[in-house]
Amino acid sequence: MGKFLESIMGRSAPPRQDDYMDLDLSTFEGATHDEPASMYVKVAQITDIKDTPRVKDEVYNGNLVVVDITRLKLDKIMYERVLKDLREVANDVNGDIIGLGEQQYVIITPMSVRISREKIGGL
Repeated sequence: MGKFLESIMGRSAPPRQDDYMDLDLSTFEGATHDEPASMYVKVAQITDIKDTPRVKDEVYNGNLVVVDITRLKLDKIMYERVLKDLREVANDVNGDIIGLGEQQYVIITPMSVRISREKIGGL
């Protein structure tokens, strides 16, 4: 399993800056698509309960959201409140929710999207 996936799945120490290599993604970043997508993958960071409404709105709008909750772990009460809110939104839309990387990230899916708990390769 690659170092990035190992760090997300909690199998090794977090990657260092020199563990990454630069990829030229300029052709993708500048590309325009004529038709809108039916679902987007959004990335968010929650540091406080005030950050949850935007994440919840994205899930209610049918988007998959990957949330960095690393800073929340400093406040156990806030951490539990936010996770409760995120579980409720996943339940409301008949979606799914899972924690990754020793609970550093949470993925919340919209309706009809399920997250497999089965790992692919490198077990």
